[in-house]
Amino acid sequence: MADTALRSGFVALIGRPNVGKSTLLNALLGEKLAIVSPKPQTTRHRILGILHRPDAQVMFLDSPGFHEPQHALGRQMMEAAKSVLEEADVIVVLIDAQRGITAEDLRVFVQVKRALEQPALSGGKRTALLVINKVDLVKKPRLLPVIEAGVTQHGFTECIPISALTGVQLEPLLARIIAYLPEGPQWYEPHQHTDQTAAQRAGELIREQVLLATREEVPHAVAVRIDQIEEGPKLTSIQATIVVDRPGQKAIVIGKGGLMLKSIGMKARAQLEPLLGRKVFLGLWVKVIPGWRSNERLLRELGYTSAEGAR
Repeated sequence: MADTALRSGFVALIGRPNVGKSTLLNALLGEKLAIVSPKPQTTRHRILGILHRPDAQVMFLDSPGFHEPQHALGRQMMEAAKSVLEEADVIVVLIDAQRGITAEDLRVFVQVKRALEQPALSGGKRTALLVINKVDLVKKPRLLPVIEAGVTQHGFTECIPISALTGVQLEPLLARIIAYLPEGPQWYEPHQHTDQTAAQRAGELIREQVLLATREEVPHAVAVRIDQIEEGPKLTSIQATIVVDRPGQKAIVIGKGGLMLKSIGMKARAQLEPLLGRKVFLGLWVKVIPGWRSNERLLRELGYTSAEGAR
């Protein structure tokens, strides 16, 4: 592809868990690329979402929330979060307007400061914006000291209040992001919106339904492995295994008489059919693999490996 005069670059969406990074990614792109649930650490991978505009090509990088890892999976998630900082031209740090700047946020700010000391991969200077999300849930006077602290105390170039859920201030945010991107080439063709495969997106949509359906003891211990995708003349057949850590979790996911698993399958299929553009047969199995989150070999099989740069 030939270089153009448009602005293009990579934008990292980072923050502690549950500040709305994935909701913001989906809202900015106008489509669902990242799964969303009320459970912390829903996002486990680096997720690339590409926005095409006449004046810009913006590559958003969603990431797991910064946290203290307790096992190999957590360490892989933290590697994915740090990798998007290395790729970014613009770093967008999200915080929760209801909670203000917390100790967890301050730990994220330290990572951002380190990233800003290094040039972007494009060779230019990186920019960091503080985005205060969920402003629809707080009164405006509460935001003013947070905005002031973001610039004067923590060194952000700008602080922008938004609501990713309701769409408040998303256009101004996007305009400011684009303004800080360097001029550059088109990295991706106009038809490309992500680097995720169909199998990866299918696995995440199934996991989302498990997260939404189950109690607190299950979500962090669940993964989904796509065993087979077969394209038939009239429908796509998907066979998938839901992996859990303990027999009790398996019982919860299956439910009495298999009703929970059936409900998960129906809701996941309703998400998969618009994604694939055709009818889907979804076969789900549940398997107990004790300690899978600390098993490096299983993590590779399940796709939880360190993210590599997109460029």
